Amino acid sequence: MAWLAGCASVPAERFTLQVDLPANFRFKSAANYSPAAGESCTLPVRRGKRPERKVFSVAYNTAASRVTQDLPLTETVEGCPLVLRSVEFDFYARWGTRDTDIGGDIAAIYIQDRAGGETPGLETLELKGRCQWLFRTLGTQHAIRKILKCNSLDNEGQLQKTRAGGVVLHDQLPGNTLNLVMEVSDEERPYMGSTWIRFPHGWKRCLGKNMDDQYGFCAKDAPPFRSFKMPDGRECNVYPTCTE
Repeated sequence: MAWLAGCASVPAERFTLQVDLPANFRFKSAANYSPAAGESCTLPVRRGKRPERKVFSVAYNTAASRVTQDLPLTETVEGCPLVLRSVEFDFYARWGTRDTDIGGDIAAIYIQDRAGGETPGLETLELKGRCQWLFRTLGTQHAIRKILKCNSLDNEGQLQKTRAGGVVLHDQLPGNTLNLVMEVSDEERPYMGSTWIRFPHGWKRCLGKNMDDQYGFCAKDAPPFRSFKMPDGRECNVYPTCTE
């Protein structure tokens, strides 16, 4: 009885997940669990709500904010011991005032096992990501639209080709805090290369073959330019200043 009581009192391993969000951002996350190493049990394939997948949602905030979530590293579902394998994120951000002025991208944190050895005793682990708005024109009116692109940053703050998030070791997490810090670049870039040319006052949109050319790639020599429509309805020649 004493042994049973002792086992029952052992708390499950947990950690704190913090996500620092820029203004006008929200996200949905899903913590995914699967059978622990060496376990022969399996979980049924099912649609809809799954107990081995913890879903979390955060609403838009007009100011930069920090969201905190307490997550277990181990779970037992239908008698099957599970461990946390990943946390996936769907990030959404507003770039304008209309309901459709929204962009999104995904990120993920992967939790890996460590075979032996010691792990750093850090109280806070930090992963950094940077998002950037990419602009383009769309439709017969050549209206400005924006796409959100989020990538990871290395320890020196250099932008990487990989998506925001990263990899952490399971042994680093129990009782500690994992912080995912997201930021937004001040600079916007064209979504597609060779379609805009940069000038001192902003970007000009290449015409392409004609005004009906939705791709509008730049010609090699002195390309002609096209006008485009800003989100507020203005007809402009330079983005984002509208005129030179």
